[in-house]
Amino acid sequence: MLLAVDIGNTNITLGLYDGEVLVFTARLATEVRRTSDQYAIDIKDILALHGCNYHNIEDAVISSVVPSVGNSISRAVSMLCNIVPLTLAPGVKTGLHIKIDNPAQLGADLAAGAVGALHEYTMPCIVIDMGTASTISVLDKNGAFIGGAIAAGVNLTLKALTENTSQLPAISIESPASVIGTNTADCMRSGLVLGTASMLDGMIERIEESLGECATVVATGGLSREIIAHCNHSIIYNENLLLDGLRLIYEKNN
Repeated sequence: MLLAVDIGNTNITLGLYDGEVLVFTARLATEVRRTSDQYAIDIKDILALHGCNYHNIEDAVISSVVPSVGNSISRAVSMLCNIVPLTLAPGVKTGLHIKIDNPAQLGADLAAGAVGALHEYTMPCIVIDMGTASTISVLDKNGAFIGGAIAAGVNLTLKALTENTSQLPAISIESPASVIGTNTADCMRSGLVLGTASMLDGMIERIEESLGECATVVATGGLSREIIAHCNHSIIYNENLLLDGLRLIYEKNN
């Protein structure tokens, strides 16, 4: 079995594969102070919770945007399973033709998502990943990674609002009753949810105009399901896009 681990700024997503079949997914909070021993216990407990034995893990692949946590998770998996995980980094074969200014700067999460999209969808393709940051990746008609855009994520925007204003409260992020809010909470929800959806619609239009053709649009991560429900464009939701991309990258390197 293959353990795929995607480490984001907020959450760590684990996926266990039996061949091409995703057996289960689970999430941990990303905590910089947590030691490799603690992460090893967490992973062992999660596997047991899903009826899996860590002895059955034959290999692992990891992507991380938090290097210190990536190192801790790699050591944890090594201790637990007696293997050396493949960590997505420059030099690892992805099969992507990367046409940005400095290909080495492409984030591991963006690379994994792009590989997953390239395998699954018709090109050109726009990949939206809504985590701590909302990232937009663009693959051209030949499947080359040509660039993208980065914006603050919904939770990060909410945090900025509540921490930098004296009267705006912390709220749950959910659909407002109307685009025209009639109370503070719904006004904030309108701005956060519908405002983000409008931003995505606008960016898709501009990207397709730049490409000169329509593109497949796929979204993953965080609150994407909640947000894309309010977009005018047709957007495919793929919860496990990055994990599938990691599995494909592992296969290319083995």
